[in-house]
Amino acid sequence: MLELKALRKSFGALAAADGVTLEVRPGEVHALIGPNGAGKTTLVGLVAGTLAPESGEVLFEGRDITALSAHERVHAGLARSYQVTSVFPEFTVEENLALAVQARTGSSFSFWRPVAAEQALFAQARAVATQVGLGERAGLPARALSHGERRALEVGLGLATGARLLLLDEPMAGMGPEDSRRMVELIAALRGRVTVLLVEHDMDAVFRLADHISVLVAGRVIATGAPDEIRANPQVRSAYLGEELAA
Repeated sequence: MLELKALRKSFGALAAADGVTLEVRPGEVHALIGPNGAGKTTLVGLVAGTLAPESGEVLFEGRDITALSAHERVHAGLARSYQVTSVFPEFTVEENLALAVQARTGSSFSFWRPVAAEQALFAQARAVATQVGLGERAGLPARALSHGERRALEVGLGLATGARLLLLDEPMAGMGPEDSRRMVELIAALRGRVTVLLVEHDMDAVFRLADHISVLVAGRVIATGAPDEIRANPQVRSAYLGEELAA
């Protein structure tokens, strides 16, 4: 589904991506973990198209998308969430999702009839709201949602664009236990239907969700494997996990 070939990106003397090579398989949840400053968010930006690599390639479903802009990658089927929630706060849940559906379908709101006439568009938006657990909140403005619900809405925005690959950048950041549990359930429900590249610091969530895990340290992937392989990898423990996985 996604292949990164020797991606490099530096900020001054700091190599945030130092020849990163990585493969993500269709339908899996692939987690990217590492200490603060390892280059995880930079790598997500390189995949999403918000950052341009100095060298290397990004292939999506076998197609070289390295030169595509971020919005072109969305149209190609790749969407991301951000560490800081990014939704239209005054729009309702349904309206936020309808805009994402519109971006995918090319539907254009008419100046000569009510927005409500776009029945098919809003029906799709309501279906996505239900899928992410916000069906009963669809008529509320996004500003009225809890932090966890806003994060779920962001996942919904990606789904509404028709994304086949979701890049989720710390979706559980700042959440309490109950909201984190719901997000884990939501991501788990996507397995096999949408491919997910997950950046997350919650190790319990990572090891419950991930089919494969890649460990990024100082801009380099030092290990990739199944959760049990990563848990037992002495290099990973030494470089990052330490006692986090001892239990």
